[in-house]
Amino acid sequence: MDADAEFFRTWVSQIRKGLLVLSILNDIRNRRMYGYEIERKFRKSYGLLISDGTIYQILKRLRQHHIVTTTKTKSPDGPPRKYYELTKTGQETLAQMNAYWQAILKQTKSVEKG
Repeated sequence: MDADAEFFRTWVSQIRKGLLVLSILNDIRNRRMYGYEIERKFRKSYGLLISDGTIYQILKRLRQHHIVTTTKTKSPDGPPRKYYELTKTGQETLAQMNAYWQAILKQTKSVEKG
């Protein structure tokens, strides 16, 4: 693989990871969700090409940074489910992330227009 292809692949991976975090946080902004529910939703609808365990790794990191909190609830279909929801810090962080994302989109559109 040449250097340009490697650079592009790394760049795409970094963008995908950042957008995945932003998307997860926006999904749980208004309601708590359990891990498998989040994973299933992304596998079906987002095209961010996630691999097994990616969502759980992100959720673990978000929890370590006090962006999300978890609660376990009995499940009618099996073992207890771990639900994720934003903390106050998470809400503030997400607001900053969304504002930054909007600024990036605006700047990108002006660059594309040249």
